[in-house]
This record gives sequence, C-alpha cells and structure tokens, in this order.
Amino acid sequence: MSSYIDVAHPDRHAPYLDIPDAVIEYLHYLDVVKLRSPRTINGYYLDLRSFFRYMMCIWHPELSDDATPAEQIDLTCITLDQIKTVQKRDIINFLDYARSHSNGSKARARKLSALRGFFGYLGSGYLGEYTDKNGNRIKNPTENISLGAPKKALPKYLSVDESLSLLNNIQSDFYERDFCILTLFLNCGMRLAELVTIDLGDFKDDTIRIVGKGNKERLVYLNNSCKTALSHYLPKRAALPKLIDKQALFVSKRTGKRLTARRVEQIVEKCLQSAGLDGKGYSPHKLRHTAATLMYQGGVDMLALKEILGHENVSTTQIYTHINQAQLRQAVNCSPIANEDYAEPRRSAENELEQDSDEEDI
Repeated sequence: MSSYIDVAHPDRHAPYLDIPDAVIEYLHYLDVVKLRSPRTINGYYLDLRSFFRYMMCIWHPELSDDATPAEQIDLTCITLDQIKTVQKRDIINFLDYARSHSNGSKARARKLSALRGFFGYLGSGYLGEYTDKNGNRIKNPTENISLGAPKKALPKYLSVDESLSLLNNIQSDFYERDFCILTLFLNCGMRLAELVTIDLGDFKDDTIRIVGKGNKERLVYLNNSCKTALSHYLPKRAALPKLIDKQALFVSKRTGKRLTARRVEQIVEKCLQSAGLDGKGYSPHKLRHTAATLMYQGGVDMLALKEILGHENVSTTQIYTHINQAQLRQAVNCSPIANEDYAEPRRSAENELEQDSDEEDI
C-alpha cells in the first residue's frame, strides 16, 4: 500500500485488513473518538504495520529469511495476548532496526509516537484489562523511551533567479496547467497533498480554501501571478474532451481524472530538469519552503506567515528567520566596531624585556 491515502478521497482511509485486530480497533478509535485526519491514521497504520512485521520475525525467526517478502508476512494472526508480551527492549531494538534501514531521526520519532499512542490506548482499557496471565497490570513498553529532539536542518529553497528560471523553462504538453501548479507552489506555500485536493469550489473572489493537516482549513489570498496563471489554465481545462473529476482543479489531460501526488512530483521533476535545476535536492516541498522564504525576505510578518503556511505553532515558522543570509550579514555589520582597522600591537618596555627573557629560555 502506498504511504499516501488516495488524494482524490482525502476523507477516507483504507480498511486496513492486513494488521492485527487490536491495531484496527486503535485506528478506528483515532478516527471516531480522536478525530484524527485520514493522513494521520494512514501514517500510524504504516508505522504499526512495520513494527509488527519486525516482531513477527522475532517471534518466528524463519520469517527473517530474505526469501519471505515483508508484504507476505501474515499479521492478522497476531493476538492481543501476543501483543502483551512486547517489552521495552523490543521497542528499542525496533528503533535501532529502523535506524539501520536508513530511517532518520524524524522517521524514528514518528514511529515511537505511533507505538506510544497504541500501547497507551491498550493500557487505558479500551480492549479490556491490560494485564498478563497472572492478572498483573502491564506497563506501557514505550514508557521513558526518548529519542531526544530530532535535528532541525535549515530548509532548502530556490533563489529568486532559480524560481524565475523554473517558471520560464517549462516544457510540457499541458503548459498552462503545469505553469499554474508551479505558480501556486511558489506563491502560496501550500503542501503537495493540499494542492492535489483543491476543488474548483474552493475559490472565492481572490482567496483559496486549503485543507491542511488535521483537516484544518485556512484561507490564502491569491496574488496577481496566481490569478493570471489560473485565468490561462481554467479555459484550457474546461476545453478538455474528457473530464471525469469535474470538481478537481488539476486534472490529467489524457484521462480527465484528478492528478495524484506522485504525478505532480513527476511534473515538478521534469520542470526542474528543463530549468537545469535537477540533482539539487529540490522537490514540491522545497517549493513550499521557497515561497515561505521569499515572503519572509520580502517583509512578511512571522504571524502572518504562520497563517499562510498553516503551521500549528509559530515556533515551526521561526525556522525561516535563520535563512535570510542578507539580514545576518547586515546584522554583524551593525556593530560600532565592525569597521575598526587593524592596528599594529604596541608593546611596553617591560613587555619587551619579558619577551626577550622568554626567548633566551627557549
């Protein structure tokens, strides 16, 4: 299964029939009681599935043979009694296993969060008393496990010249659509999953309604570049001979269906290549960083930028205060002694005698 829910139906999540019943119950709890978004539930599903595949290889060493693909390991046979045997060392070993398979600090922190939530759910008694065969209450195996704060890398972004080069070198059989996609990315700072779920009904006057993480809605104002790009694209979209997803903003020219997240990634990759910007680690999410950086450099207030990007806390937005190199250079040059000329050292007669004495001792 893909790590992304079908973006054409963002309010749905998969039935998840390939995992233990206890995990299915937990995901249902996240959906109905905690009101978590389908994307969040999908992420927890993937992390918990990964953990129990690992545990099945521990419980049944014969499955650890490379001849058994991970997707063929049956997890539906795992019982609640088996899950109760998971100990803290299993959690730690799994996190170490994840690190050895190229999972970075953020990915491991997300996996730990999923496990902490799941075992906390079991400990709360939603599936009955969480006790062992002797009636003793089982402790949450994730208790007191901390990975520390993940490293916060500075976001990678395109310069102004690179952004203009990207827009001016598009080679596509649906130029108006791809230009509009890049323009919205670079001006509105939206996420990939947000862009592909935009419907025609989300536009009103000069604003666009965006549904972000946690199903939280926000309004983003469209500047002249966005409105112009849309005015060129929408007539071309309306003239398509086949239009299956009539409400979707961005559709395939061939099938008339809503573009998937992967298809948009491919479009961006092709445009980057045409502009000579491939191989530099740029992606749709880097275009979001670019929009945020350029707005901040243009003088946008931090709180306003937080609302535009859909961040929960301003602390997340503040990372953009660390990447304006021009401001940093200006800051260090503001010191009253920033332009002090180099002066030859002045020595007193006493210091010269001490220096001569030191030289004689050598």
